[in-house]
Amino acid sequence: MAKVPYDMFTKTAIPALFKRHSARLDPIKYLAAAHVFPMRVNNHVADDLIDWSNVPEDPMFQLAFPQPAMLHEQDLGLMSNATQAGVSKVELQNLAEAIRKKLNPHPSHQKQENVPKVENEDMPGIQHKYRETVLFFPSEGQYCHAFCTYCFRWAQFTSVGSTQTFKSGNAQQLAQYVSQSPQVKDVLFTGGDPMVMPAPVLRSYIDPLISDNAPRHLETIRIGTKSLAWWPYKYLSDPESKDVLKLFSDVVQSGRQLAFQAHFSHPRELEHPAAQEAMRLIRMTGAQVRCQAPLIKHVNDDPKIWKDMWNLQTKLGAIPYYMFVERDTGASHYFAVPLERALRIFNAAYSGLAGTARTVRGPSMSASPGKVGVIGEEMIAGERVFVLKFFQARNPDWIGRVFFARYDPDAVWLDGLQPAFGQKEFFYEKEYREIVSRVNEGSSGQIQT
Repeated sequence: MAKVPYDMFTKTAIPALFKRHSARLDPIKYLAAAHVFPMRVNNHVADDLIDWSNVPEDPMFQLAFPQPAMLHEQDLGLMSNATQAGVSKVELQNLAEAIRKKLNPHPSHQKQENVPKVENEDMPGIQHKYRETVLFFPSEGQYCHAFCTYCFRWAQFTSVGSTQTFKSGNAQQLAQYVSQSPQVKDVLFTGGDPMVMPAPVLRSYIDPLISDNAPRHLETIRIGTKSLAWWPYKYLSDPESKDVLKLFSDVVQSGRQLAFQAHFSHPRELEHPAAQEAMRLIRMTGAQVRCQAPLIKHVNDDPKIWKDMWNLQTKLGAIPYYMFVERDTGASHYFAVPLERALRIFNAAYSGLAGTARTVRGPSMSASPGKVGVIGEEMIAGERVFVLKFFQARNPDWIGRVFFARYDPDAVWLDGLQPAFGQKEFFYEKEYREIVSRVNEGSSGQIQT
């Protein structure tokens, strides 16, 4: 396949892109939003995925370009006025920073509760929340081929995260930590997007985990990535595409599973022939492709979208894995879908799937105590309740436990729910507080051995 050049556009390109594709859009308010939220779009997204005849409602446009309504009205006015007035870059940055700080840039206490310790020192670039899984944030992978407007790690790409960004360039430290943690079964490379890294750099992190001297208890290498949707040419025509696929094969040949966790937010991303061919080549290496995405208002809050997407993923040999709930960060007021509606969307989509596609779980909240699924709505003893269950948890004993919250049609996150049946707190809360009180000893994944 002929090489497809990668062209990147940031917020400064908004006026030119709008003039070329949709002159009726006023760029000022979009520039205001893009000064607060990170923006990166490439030619594949702009030319092949966005339907410019349907902007601003087009889901791919909503997904790729920060929207004015992502800012609260007062902040949008301040930012728009500053943009038009031509204030200095320093003044513009200070205003943007003040707005960002109000948007819960680091949700679910990930800095305080997820970072492991060795000899009383934090392990940079590593999170170990769940017993069996270690997350690693390679320094060179802390950006993406394009940015999603809903991204819960949006602060990784702004100055808010500058002193808190999880990243490390120390591959040997990662391998040593895993070697000393026999409870760890898989390592998840995340970011940003690890697949923006050149193949030799990615290999430098993975090789110590699959070599002859690698820890034998490590069973799976996971890669969390949006690249199949945002830049499938990474595997097709980029100069190093063959090297990347060779690395994937080497992971599988080492006797470990390579789980390629692909983020697809809308069927259109996967309908593109380049994405389908890239997925085929990845699967030929022996890698397993698992697909996940959050439920996002304005992008995919329709059961038909999810049904079509999960069926197509299954047809192409991938595994539908998770529907997540939008996290309580950034522009969550714009993107969040109430849990009651999320459950209805999930169930309606799920009912239209063949059995082979019913591998997906959700809607799931990646909250501080763990991944909490909303699995039902029932009337019990005269009280209308949500039925909840831990899919994953800081304490593995909580997994599979069913518990109940009072029905609330407006709740969008776990902290907006109240225990049912007159209970003062959910069953896990006392023990969760005890786990948090031990953070000086290490992360929950360390101490739950």
